[in-house]
Amino acid sequence: MERVNLMTVHRTSLSPLLARMRDREPGLGASFLGGAVAAGLGVASFAALLMVLWVSSPYPDSGPGGALHVAAALWLLAHGVELVRTDTLSGAPMPVGVTPLLLLALPVWRVYRAARDAVDPPDDADGPPPVPASTVWTGVVLGYLGVGAAIALYCSDGELRPSWAGVTVCLPLVAAGAAAAGVWSAYGSPREPVLRVLVVVPGPVRRLVFGADARARLGTAVRATGAAMAVLCGGGALLLGVSLVWHGELARVSFLQLTEGWTGRFAVLMLGMALIPNAAVWAASYALGPGFLLGAGHLVHPFASDPAPLLPPFPLLAAVPDPGAGTLLNWAAGVVPAAAGVTAGWFVARGAMDWAEPGAPVSARWSVLRTAGVVLLTAAVCAAAFALLADLAGGPLGVAALASFGPVWWKAGGAAGVWTAAFAMPVALVVRGWRVWGLRTRNRTEEMEEGEPKAEDAAKATEAGPGTETAKAEGEEAAQGKESAKGGKAEESGKGKATAKGKATAKGGKGKASGKGKDSARPETASGTTGGDEEELYDFLPADDPFPSDLADDLARVSRRPALREPADPHAPTEAPASPTAPAPPPPAALTDPPPETLEPPDTPPH
Repeated sequence: MERVNLMTVHRTSLSPLLARMRDREPGLGASFLGGAVAAGLGVASFAALLMVLWVSSPYPDSGPGGALHVAAALWLLAHGVELVRTDTLSGAPMPVGVTPLLLLALPVWRVYRAARDAVDPPDDADGPPPVPASTVWTGVVLGYLGVGAAIALYCSDGELRPSWAGVTVCLPLVAAGAAAAGVWSAYGSPREPVLRVLVVVPGPVRRLVFGADARARLGTAVRATGAAMAVLCGGGALLLGVSLVWHGELARVSFLQLTEGWTGRFAVLMLGMALIPNAAVWAASYALGPGFLLGAGHLVHPFASDPAPLLPPFPLLAAVPDPGAGTLLNWAAGVVPAAAGVTAGWFVARGAMDWAEPGAPVSARWSVLRTAGVVLLTAAVCAAAFALLADLAGGPLGVAALASFGPVWWKAGGAAGVWTAAFAMPVALVVRGWRVWGLRTRNRTEEMEEGEPKAEDAAKATEAGPGTETAKAEGEEAAQGKESAKGGKAEESGKGKATAKGKATAKGGKGKASGKGKDSARPETASGTTGGDEEELYDFLPADDPFPSDLADDLARVSRRPALREPADPHAPTEAPASPTAPAPPPPAALTDPPPETLEPPDTPPH
């Protein structure tokens, strides 16, 4: 019995752990599997395309094994691994080191997605925690490299053999970098791991360039670099398109000379599309000034062009400028790096201002010296980024004259940094100064606008004097009296309403006159109407009071006493027509406030 209870307790205690293990696979194993699947899918996509071309080719010299070897070699070439071609006419191996940048995007995206999905962030708070970053990164990289090593071994006996130096360097770099980017993105792109790289920077340089807010300055420099590189490479692609249109006939002839049949031309078209990013980087290097090499000793730049005489016919090579000295049209390519530098300066100037919230006031975040330091940091990052692209876009296509193709990476990177610093520095400083000046002007204007109403209120209060308070109080009492008169008698006649309005008007006008010390052209009544409204209510305007206030009170009291004693005739008209010869009664505005009992008309007996 006791043994059964112990087994029950032990099974109950392990049930949550077993349930959690069933709900989720171990992190390292899942990450390893994700990396291997990413590599396998990449190779499968290349193999599917090559097999379609092999099947549709009218001259399938090699079997399906040869097509698979070429597909695996292209997959390794997409990672930057240099290949060696053995089936040459001379029998000497020829290197192939130009990496199609469009093909590089496919493996990078596969590894990135595998690492991001392996983190497995929970959808709700009750779910399991995400897999640790180190576990995901290790598993994805190991799984990808395992499949990559097997593919390199498979290609080692083919016509296109990989260079083992590239396999041991380029393949791990691509896998590690893409996996790190995926894990970093899955965890919300934290900046702390990026800031740890700053430890390798010397202390004085780090304090001068970054300072206390290193996160904000590094982020601004990265954003400005991304914008500048987009403008630079986009401008290079534009130059490439213009040159292809300019040399359209030569490009068409070279395309037709390469092969016959729609299968071969489709393969040439696919290869040309994969090399378009490379050609855009070449054109951007041409606009920067260093240009690019078309073989050893044949340099092409805006000031002179010396293309090699024995170039293979290829449509993209038809866009190379004509031989000879450069003209104004060639020099106009310098607009592209200038636009990239202006863009970088604009982004740095925007980062120099403190945009706290949409409705919050904007202030300057960095001083002029700090802003200049961020510009220099942006130029350095631009130089490093473009040097990397230039190195990937070029490479050897053979030996001797074909040993160097594409831009020289250190020259192209240095030129990109110089152009960025030269054009971004004045733009960043001028735009920052203009925004600071605009903020100061706006703040000064707002302070002046806030101070003027206060001065006007004080002046009005001084001119009005102490009578203003009395006038306001009397106007409120008149309004309250009118409301009580309306609420107490719902059957009040039109004459009584007109009399009450006239008295309220007279009282309001008197209160304003005593408060301001002068007569008002249109006194405001207790009901809120002005003199213009009173003109619409009455056919005649009230005349000036010919009697003093004491005599007016006595006259009102005497004239109303008989009317209170006599009973009202229900059949009599409410208001007798006045004869033409009869004197006009005193206007209502001339009367002051009657006693409370005279505000209401006498009770009318029912019919």
